[in-house]
Amino acid sequence: MLDLLITGGTVIDGTKKPRFAADVAIRSDRIEAVGNLGSAAARQTIDARGKIVAPGFIDVHNHSDGWLLKEKNFWPKTSQGFTTEVLMSDGISYAPVDELTWKHWHYYLRALNGLLLSDYGGWRGLDEYLARLDGATAQNVALEVPYANVRSLYAGWGRHAPDDYQRRSIQAEIRRGMEAGAVGLSTGLDYVSQIFAGTDEIVDACCAIAPYGGLYVTHIRYKLGLMAALNEAVEIGRQSGAKVHISHLKGFTKELVDQVLDWIDHYARKEVDFSFEVYPYQRGSTMLNFLLPYEVWEEGPLHALSRLHLPEVKARFREGLKCLGDDLGRIYIAWLGSRDNQRHIGQLAVDYAAELKLPIEEALINLLTEENLAVLLVIHGQDDDLMRPMLQHDLMMLGSDGIYFPPPSRIHPRVYGSTGRILGPAVRDWKLFSLEDAVYKLAYWPAKRFGLADRGEIRQGAYADLVVFDAATVADRATYEEPHQTCVGIEHVVVNGRLVVEASKPVTDFGPRAPGRGLKRQMG
Repeated sequence: MLDLLITGGTVIDGTKKPRFAADVAIRSDRIEAVGNLGSAAARQTIDARGKIVAPGFIDVHNHSDGWLLKEKNFWPKTSQGFTTEVLMSDGISYAPVDELTWKHWHYYLRALNGLLLSDYGGWRGLDEYLARLDGATAQNVALEVPYANVRSLYAGWGRHAPDDYQRRSIQAEIRRGMEAGAVGLSTGLDYVSQIFAGTDEIVDACCAIAPYGGLYVTHIRYKLGLMAALNEAVEIGRQSGAKVHISHLKGFTKELVDQVLDWIDHYARKEVDFSFEVYPYQRGSTMLNFLLPYEVWEEGPLHALSRLHLPEVKARFREGLKCLGDDLGRIYIAWLGSRDNQRHIGQLAVDYAAELKLPIEEALINLLTEENLAVLLVIHGQDDDLMRPMLQHDLMMLGSDGIYFPPPSRIHPRVYGSTGRILGPAVRDWKLFSLEDAVYKLAYWPAKRFGLADRGEIRQGAYADLVVFDAATVADRATYEEPHQTCVGIEHVVVNGRLVVEASKPVTDFGPRAPGRGLKRQMG
């Protein structure tokens, strides 16, 4: 007897092939058959008449690392059909760590990933972290090797370049991560520790992943300027032989978008094995401490507060804020770690400073001090239309870049709405691509690119990660004013043959073991 039978639906298999009517039979964690199977016996049947049956969606860039340790069914993500999360984006996460660095990382990531020091479970390497997640969450997870974690283990937090011994140790740690099944190496070259890493240092690191077929996944060094930073990423791939993947790529004007797309087609994809991801919104979100001058981080996150009020730090912070220009007036406070300042959530940063009758840099440094650096921002403004040409590109896939905190936070709507916006407005209203193309970008293409074998496709023998949705109604509802709203039209989500969303409601009782698994790279 089958475990689950989905009948009467229209299958979009993920590969860009035209949709077709078929039933999908599931036995254990695999797809048993696809075809006319309505008479087969099954323990549970889902009537999918009038609905699309698609492979489960894969979020290749997010900040769910901490939440998946705490939430059996991480509803902002499963509600929109994400069956797999690729963790440890931007070169920063909770592993690998040692007895000294783990506190720094929990402290630094408080405004990004949600764990407290008391949540630390004693893990050290990526293998232990992956084992913690295996069977503990509704979703599958895959890991990248976060470069800043590795660098801080062997070369500390400061400006000095690793010596030969430290570089060999860094490469050995990266290889351990790849042997543990990591899909590649991530960097965020505007974040702690790795901000001091030169191009040659990253080339050396990528030489450790190239033999495994791993991806170099990078939040590029934006402070170089967009095009210079993109060229650095390609040069790292060219010298190391690693494949290159750009995180959350966007341009800030139509002219720059056109320049980036021309650069991809006429340079990047010819020089290296290249891909990129975007989220379907132009506006961004990040930690307030991201805007601090680099010297704050030279002794690590736990020592940053002692440097915040140095006159030279304040002066550089003030100058950096001036460079934001009009954008400074669009930044609002999305979440705060303490209860004392909750009334400021949703307030523009400039209005917060005006209320306190302080210069903007003084007000924000005081806020960071009061909140132990745990302040999340959303950058309001800019036209979402700028994203549309990026979404259409054949090398694009989706990464939500979602940073979640529960209400009363005013988080970015991408946390709840990314897939709904791709499947709904982008297909029906904006007519950027077909629904088949949309599913390809959400499932098959990221599975292939990140080496997740037998995922992202509906076919006999593939893992039974599936989404059942209504193509006529699927859409995002989350807004900047009301971000905690799930997508509509997504009715059922299956992970490894087990329902995690049923009739648009979360399944919470999984018994002793949740359906999600720790996935390991399978690449050439």
